[in-house]
Amino acid sequence: MPQPTVDPKALQDTDQLEASLSQVEIHLGALGDALKQQDAAATEAAASQLHRALSTAMDSFTHAARRGAVPPALRRRLAVTGGQVAAQREAVARATSALDRAIDILIPDMAAARPLPMYSAQGLSLRAHSGGLAQA
Repeated sequence: MPQPTVDPKALQDTDQLEASLSQVEIHLGALGDALKQQDAAATEAAASQLHRALSTAMDSFTHAARRGAVPPALRRRLAVTGGQVAAQREAVARATSALDRAIDILIPDMAAARPLPMYSAQGLSLRAHSGGLAQA
């Protein structure tokens, strides 16, 4: 029975897709770890690296999909990873919303309670005229 020939370009595409998807998974895990540790600097770095990895992976998958060279197993992995990214984004949004509500409770709108400054940046008086001479 003749062995099917494998296109070397397709193998190279698959290797590139595998590598780019692996990078996304690694950086997604690093972001999750940084969030669990509540390390702001590590979270920022991991989010930036994940963003770059996602961009690279999406470019690779887009080019491969145009040629019809995305194996089904990698499509499934990409779908699972996309779901993990969406779940991570939703968790961060919920945490941000909860933090915003806590800040609103702890620090009520202080803008209304603050008196106006005496002078603006241009040196003009900002205080209401409450007496003194009337100007014509």
